Amino acid sequence: MRIDLLTLFPEMFPPILGASIIKRAILKKVVEVRVHDLRDWSRDKHQKVDDRPYGGGPGMVMRPEPFFDAVADLKKQNSLEPRVILLSPQGERLTQGKAAELARRPWLILLCGHYEGVDERVRIGLAQEELSIGDYVLTCGELPAMVLVDSVARLLPGSLGDEQSPEEESFQGNLLEYPQYTRPEDYRGLRVPEILLSGDHEAVAEWRRLQALRRTIVKRPDLFYGPADSSA
Repeated sequence: MRIDLLTLFPEMFPPILGASIIKRAILKKVVEVRVHDLRDWSRDKHQKVDDRPYGGGPGMVMRPEPFFDAVADLKKQNSLEPRVILLSPQGERLTQGKAAELARRPWLILLCGHYEGVDERVRIGLAQEELSIGDYVLTCGELPAMVLVDSVARLLPGSLGDEQSPEEESFQGNLLEYPQYTRPEDYRGLRVPEILLSGDHEAVAEWRRLQALRRTIVKRPDLFYGPADSSA
């Protein structure tokens, strides 16, 4: 898989891309991540990529030309068709299911907004979808882009040491993950459940399934039962 990031702050990404699972995936060539400075496509001699909003108001708005030009140039480098995604608080909520869907695509281009937002024509004429990581406002689109890259890259075959790991994590099958324990068996009076010490793999699997169900019902009933009906 290939992921291209268009950003005003390329210096934000090396610490994330150079550590942990993403680093391993890159080194194993499971995923190729390229970070591009959006200013390289500025048509302004000072490399400006923003301007004052029409109609007035505070702040600056990112111009459309750098985004369109950058995506056009990237498409010339590859015969594949990319999925162009704008990171935006107005977008669809990123879920594990959405991450799995995107992990099946060969190429993603992520557009990172900043300032007071992005010219609406980027949404209308360039981005194929908008994604958000939550109902709150962040300083920039780089932070949700990092979350998206991590959530997608770890689902790619070969990214994790144990290929069963992504199948047993939270939100798989709309369930939270079961409780995990390691040594020591007794810590401050809190003991590891006996079933996990039994060696009975079928019983352990059943226990974990029941724990995942209970945990989801208590902590995230919306995942188990679906969202509440607000039409009443």
